[in-house]
Amino acid sequence: MSTQKFMLAGGAGQLECALNLPKNPPRGIALIAHPHPLYGGTMDNKVIYTLSRTFLALDYIAVRMNFRGVGASEGEHDHARGETDDMYTLMLHMREQYPDLPLALAGFSFGTVVQAELHKRLLAEGRAVQRMVFVGTAAIKWHIPEVPQNTIVIHGEHDETIPLTDVFDWARPQELPVWVIPGADHFFHRKLQFIRSLVTQMWDGPIL
Repeated sequence: MSTQKFMLAGGAGQLECALNLPKNPPRGIALIAHPHPLYGGTMDNKVIYTLSRTFLALDYIAVRMNFRGVGASEGEHDHARGETDDMYTLMLHMREQYPDLPLALAGFSFGTVVQAELHKRLLAEGRAVQRMVFVGTAAIKWHIPEVPQNTIVIHGEHDETIPLTDVFDWARPQELPVWVIPGADHFFHRKLQFIRSLVTQMWDGPIL
């Protein structure tokens, strides 16, 4: 997977970003958000890398960034507020280059908070989001806005960081299906292939 690195001016300084282009003409843009910066989360996290490869295989442009204070990104962690602003900036940057492509949002753990907040902002502006993918949703620990019913929610059965029951409590009022990977922990050790398989199979179809 050939990766192009670039820097983008954000609200708290320069942001380190990574872009992957599909071999075929792109059919969409996927913005991918990494886990919590204060607990080792980066855009090179293995779940984020798996999501990037998955979207590439679906012929989407996969783009991600290191949040504030991570890697070469400047600034400090801002509890999802500034991170949402920065993801919005990245979205605008991609829209300038590809104004007509559908937009997908994907996140892992803390990244699901950022993407849910970004979706809420885009919805208020009348900007469409094609679909979302949440892996290891940071339910209950954070107040996560409602997401569309076609959101693909994937969680590990034995997630030690975010209990599966918390995700059910968050998803139940929204009538959101949750796809549970048996035996998987929070980081999907030896289970990453199931993320790619589920997203690939469901992307162009309805939630069953």
